[in-house]
Amino acid sequence: MKLFLKNKLIMSGVFMMIFYQVMMITIFMSGYSAMPKNMPELTVAIVNEDAQSGEQFVTQLKEQLPFHIKTDLSLDEARSALDDRDVHLVMHIPGDFTQVLSEQGKQAKLDFYINQSGPTTVSSSMQSVANQIASQLTANIQSQSFAGMLQGMQVPEEQAQQMVDGVMTKVATNMVMTNEQPAGMHNQMAPMFLAMASYVGAMIYSMMSVSALNQVKGIMGKWKAFAALQGTNIVLSLIAPLTGIGIYFMFHGYGGEAFVTVWLTHALQMFVSILFTSMFCMLAGQAGMLLNMPILLSQTIANGAMMPQAMMPGYFKAISYISPMYYTIHLDYNTLFGGGQSGKYWIGLVLVGAGALLVNAVIYAFKRVKETSAEEQAAQPAMSF
Repeated sequence: MKLFLKNKLIMSGVFMMIFYQVMMITIFMSGYSAMPKNMPELTVAIVNEDAQSGEQFVTQLKEQLPFHIKTDLSLDEARSALDDRDVHLVMHIPGDFTQVLSEQGKQAKLDFYINQSGPTTVSSSMQSVANQIASQLTANIQSQSFAGMLQGMQVPEEQAQQMVDGVMTKVATNMVMTNEQPAGMHNQMAPMFLAMASYVGAMIYSMMSVSALNQVKGIMGKWKAFAALQGTNIVLSLIAPLTGIGIYFMFHGYGGEAFVTVWLTHALQMFVSILFTSMFCMLAGQAGMLLNMPILLSQTIANGAMMPQAMMPGYFKAISYISPMYYTIHLDYNTLFGGGQSGKYWIGLVLVGAGALLVNAVIYAFKRVKETSAEEQAAQPAMSF
């Protein structure tokens, strides 16, 4: 036992066991503490078309709801913002809301629009919020101020009080779910699983590819070897994602067009992920894995699959802007379930890749080249993992 405890490989393993625990627990505890603490950072759009009492309702709701409230959007604009995930809930007060409240035997409807193409925690929370808003609005309607307003509209006092007392059964909520996800947790989590599988594979590959680059650059020439490696990475990035995507589409098919789009998305993601994770391997060699690991763990929170960017703590929000997984997951949401701003996510992914390629080239430029003959290269022992 003493011999093992003195062995460098064993001690390196002990270090990794402790290092991984510290990184994972610290990152996850700090990241997930935002739920539900940062729920007020979400945005609710209220579209009021009721000219009689809608403004009073909106004013009261703005004072009572702990969210960012937008009231300057039309219904079409609000629904478009919801599709783009800039707004997380749309509440619509129809133009005849007050009029229907004053009529016997009729129910006034409030429309709530929720985008399901995103984190399930947000869509389920927004359903609860919609019910809360409806209850709060009902309480406001039952207040004496509303009874007085009805009398001001020349509704007799007795009738006004009857309307207020019976309002609990007169207000109905109409939940409209957009971009609905197919049933099954495997479908809801598919964008995250596909993106993470590609990223982890790229991270492991990048460590090996940088080692291979260092071995062959003395034979091929420094920049010729670098260019050849990028060409190899492109080819492999086109082929490798087909495995995971093919398995997923066997469980739930979305058609040929969706398959091609998801494939091209993950081909780009894998190439960008190789470049992104190679930066740390290029900088620190195999020790770059110690830098890659916390970045990977950070992206499990910053990728947008568990919480939207608006809810993320500052560090994770910053990571999301340079995260290959963040852009990929949102592109998958759009392809598989629906959503907007795909162009923005494509551009973001390309820019992350371009930046990573530039950083890799700068680091590589400072690397010294040791001339190696083909015979010496063949005699070098293979790396083992």
